[in-house]
Amino acid sequence: MRNSRNIKTAIIGLFLTLFFTTANAQHSYIDNHKDIAADLSKQYGIPSSIILAIAIVESGAGTSKASKTLNNHFGILGKNDVNNSKFKSFSTVRESYEAFCRMLSKKKIYTRLKDNNNSNDWVKAIASTGYSTKPNEWIKKINSTIAKFGLQK
Repeated sequence: MRNSRNIKTAIIGLFLTLFFTTANAQHSYIDNHKDIAADLSKQYGIPSSIILAIAIVESGAGTSKASKTLNNHFGILGKNDVNNSKFKSFSTVRESYEAFCRMLSKKKIYTRLKDNNNSNDWVKAIASTGYSTKPNEWIKKINSTIAKFGLQK
């Protein structure tokens, strides 16, 4: 009985450590990238909440292989010189963010959404363009990320 209790305690402790480590990583990611998102929001008329939330989800808050080795925080496909990956490489993180905003600005949805700060409108519209292979799941992840970190503010 005692071993069972110790195992349960260890599992709960591990879970809490992972949970708080992940939350801290996400908060650090936001702190480190919010200025880029704010600058590009002003330049492109895309809410910074959308830019940041998509980057967090697509890059695992900067922990994905593509974000670490290719500076690709949005899962943008293309050529790279680093490895045999299908993802495009960027010289800097900012370059990745800029490429994402340029990509959105070329979509039909952009003209009707530019300077619209309603993140729900943006999330649904981006999902409708085929950005994600699982749009309903993607919409939930983006919206929950915006809500969890108060990115809409």
